[in-house]
Amino acid sequence: MVDKPLTSRGAATRDRIIEIATREFAQHGIAGARIERIVADARTNKAQLYGYFGNKEALFDAIFNASLDRIVDAVPIGDDLADWAVRLYDDYLRRPDLVRLATWSRLERRPTGDLLPDADHRHDHKLRAIAEGQDAGRIRPGDPFDVMTLVISMSMAWSPVSNVFAAHADEPEEAHERRRRLLRDSVHRAVMVAS
Repeated sequence: MVDKPLTSRGAATRDRIIEIATREFAQHGIAGARIERIVADARTNKAQLYGYFGNKEALFDAIFNASLDRIVDAVPIGDDLADWAVRLYDDYLRRPDLVRLATWSRLERRPTGDLLPDADHRHDHKLRAIAEGQDAGRIRPGDPFDVMTLVISMSMAWSPVSNVFAAHADEPEEAHERRRRLLRDSVHRAVMVAS
């Protein structure tokens, strides 16, 4: 991303580009997203978009990185991994774009391994929290990365890209509450140590 001081008008344009591009990439992926649609809907032009972000790939990276940072801030990990899984489930309902962006990244860029080449720094605090819970006897022993991956995977069971069933926010609240209870209990049984 190109760093430029922004006027309030420039910041508003940049924010519109990010909002529109997030929807475009989430719906169409990296290859299918069209800069023409983004600039038309954002009421700007290609020169301005490229001035802010450099190119289409860099625009996707900026959006994807911001989405990952946002979920870390919005859904911080604690030592109750069952609660964390439920909070992740709720965040996927509120913002299904993150799961879609991650899926497109997996499909179009990195079929194996971590989604980002520099993902270690995003996982460090989560892995520390899990290791501390293991040391305290609250979380089952095992590789903290594998425990984290299992919990995240369980939280995504009804995500927008589920191979079985994709939940959506406007379903009856009873359905969400039923899933939250099942998820909480399942994660608790899988990774938490009974007290």
